[in-house]
Amino acid sequence: MKYSNAKFNFRLKYIKLLSLKSIFIFLIASCANSSPTEVEKNSINPTDSQTVKELIPIVVGAEQMDQYLPFINRGKRVGIVANPSSMLQNTHLVDALMASRILIKTVFSPEHGFRGNADAGEHVQNAKDSRTGLPIVSLYGKNKKPTDEQLKNIDVMLFDIQDVGVRFYTYISTLHYVMEACAENNIPLIILDRPNPNGHYIDGPILDMKFNSFVGMHPVPIVHGMTIGEYGQMINGEFWLKDSVQCELTVVPCRNYTHNTPYSLPIPPSPNLRSDVSIQLYPSLCLLEATTVTVGRGTDGPFERYGHPDFPKTGFSFTPKSGFGSKHPKFEGKLCNGYNLNMKEYERVDQLDLSFVINSNRLLNGKLFINRAKFFNLLAGNDILLKQIEEGLSEKEIRESWKEGLEDFSLKRERYLIYE
Repeated sequence: MKYSNAKFNFRLKYIKLLSLKSIFIFLIASCANSSPTEVEKNSINPTDSQTVKELIPIVVGAEQMDQYLPFINRGKRVGIVANPSSMLQNTHLVDALMASRILIKTVFSPEHGFRGNADAGEHVQNAKDSRTGLPIVSLYGKNKKPTDEQLKNIDVMLFDIQDVGVRFYTYISTLHYVMEACAENNIPLIILDRPNPNGHYIDGPILDMKFNSFVGMHPVPIVHGMTIGEYGQMINGEFWLKDSVQCELTVVPCRNYTHNTPYSLPIPPSPNLRSDVSIQLYPSLCLLEATTVTVGRGTDGPFERYGHPDFPKTGFSFTPKSGFGSKHPKFEGKLCNGYNLNMKEYERVDQLDLSFVINSNRLLNGKLFINRAKFFNLLAGNDILLKQIEEGLSEKEIRESWKEGLEDFSLKRERYLIYE
């Protein structure tokens, strides 16, 4: 993929997807060589493109080892940004590459750690992986960007993290700093792409750069509708890295994926996103993390419910307790009245739902943001949304204020898309 802009002096590459046409040819040929009974049994209509797309499994970038092994073999010293989602079927990417005698020097881990057992926001220390003996460098806490010293023995970097397509989900912030460090040290970066489970829509206010932070580094909406590979291309193309440097970037795309392809994550991308429902509700419910309300951390349904001890009885209650992914959850040991959202029918969420925040503010008589306005504004990406909620604007009125920004972003986004 090449850009005509003269400032694009980096080499941007990505591996082309198999065309749908070739898939059709394969299916038709298979049917032609099958007996009528076999064709009937498979019930494949090769002229029905939607049926074909649904039946063909998605192949993530990491599973296409033949596409990226040539870039990292022959004694090249490899760094890997990875976590528990970095899987090839039932094998972790690090294990698969070591079995292929790839020279891995360092594993870099994002928020929640390499094995994914740290709480949200918990500082993760550098360590050694007990299974492989590889050194692990944490990119969460004080050291969010790989240092020159940490990169001095790295020839090429791999990035394989499952994202959920939300601005304040910090894996894209880690991507930013990895790209920046690689650009400054002339290290090529290969992103092994994965589907975005929220990739079928864009929504929310565009971040005002006055509210730039690790939970929002770029002027994009809360839900940006891009895979992590596409997002990396946008970071490069919009010159968002320090001093407008650009990273030598290669993206290995998913096969058989479009932005409208439903995708159920085989592995939780972080300890508290454990279900399809939680991943779909996360963009909306996470705003409540910056309020006095709990979103169910410390229960068996985080990001599937919300509540507060001072809510009136609603017919549903829960008591947060210390446990995996939530060592000290909000309102630990206290009964919270609230709402169980996984009881609803969520075929597919296609927009932010502000009713959770608006309803919570109403039930708490306007005391939702006490001592928490700064954090809420960082998640929202501006100080306007909080004021709109406190002033009693309807969800429709609030959404109307996003319209122009979303239209502009949509046009910009088109330039970096790999998938339909």
